[in-house]
Amino acid sequence: MRINYRPEIDGLRAIAVIAVILYHAQINLFNGIIFPGGFIGVDIFFVISGYLITSLITNELIKTEKFSFTYFYERRFRRIIPVLFFVMLFSLPLGWALLLPTSLVEFSKSIISSVAFGSNFFFYLSEIQYAAENSFLKPFLHTWSLSVEEQFYIIFPLIFLILYRYVKKYILQIIIATIIVSLIAANFWSIKNSSLSFYILPTRGWELLSGSLLAYLENTKGRQPKNLMLNQILTLLGLLLVFFSFIFFDDQMLHPSYISITPIIGVCLIIWFSKNTFIEKILSTKIFVGTGLISYSLYLWHYPSFAFARLSENFNSLGDKVLIFILIIFLSILSFFIIEKPCRNKEFSFKKIFYIFMTGLILIIIYCNVVIN
Repeated sequence: MRINYRPEIDGLRAIAVIAVILYHAQINLFNGIIFPGGFIGVDIFFVISGYLITSLITNELIKTEKFSFTYFYERRFRRIIPVLFFVMLFSLPLGWALLLPTSLVEFSKSIISSVAFGSNFFFYLSEIQYAAENSFLKPFLHTWSLSVEEQFYIIFPLIFLILYRYVKKYILQIIIATIIVSLIAANFWSIKNSSLSFYILPTRGWELLSGSLLAYLENTKGRQPKNLMLNQILTLLGLLLVFFSFIFFDDQMLHPSYISITPIIGVCLIIWFSKNTFIEKILSTKIFVGTGLISYSLYLWHYPSFAFARLSENFNSLGDKVLIFILIIFLSILSFFIIEKPCRNKEFSFKKIFYIFMTGLILIIIYCNVVIN
């Protein structure tokens, strides 16, 4: 079941991934790094993911009163797995060449945990503090967010379907209550154990569910008031809140916490009120949409590229970083057209994709276990 395509969502993805990349690049300007709060781009992805997944589920349920778990997970598989494996296979020889033995073992374990969508737990248990200096040398640290999303994709559809079948009239209240509980837990655990709070689904769920709330409201109540001036103002306010977070947040703040509400509200305002606004037109331009379309590849490629460049001491000057940026864009475009786009095409047999996946999975696990042993 298809949902209406919204190009401005891809434009929003573009802003998110650019912010994340600039933050991880640690480019210094005027005695400070560009976008010290750029890590908030991941939170934007969470809201967008919650919105799109819930739109897909509710749209199918409302129109057909049925939901195909098989089709849903096939789509997620086609979207996420092939290009992730491509990046992994590309990274293995670089890890062998550049990492010291102890780091190579940890790298191999992180690969296995990423394949199993448990890298958020792996990095937490490894006591890797996100944004600590040594964290920039962990090529697959960024996969923690993919694990959080995949765990949400596994749990949420089943719970939502049960609620839809048996307590349909209370779904809205349940989503709102869960958002509140998750946010309170996030703030509490960020004070008690900031690393645990940062990495796990229960304290990130409120961000994903914020997108789910919008999608459910849109599919059951209809979207946004028709006052164009109000839409313009609130969409602009949303964008300002997002960029305020990029500029004034930093990695020393409690996150996720109550203060994290700022960018989440901003993203929600853009998603809800952007129709027919000048912000929608800007986000729907070719440059933003094009960047948004390859945002997943950009996200996957940028962190290992930065990490390996740092390990080889080729990431010190601005010129080095620009060259790596160009390489990342090239690799992302390549993987989008060679891997992502064909694998998402329904005409490309899912059995073939699955067999290729199983072959790659076996090879990766054998390699990683040989390295560890």
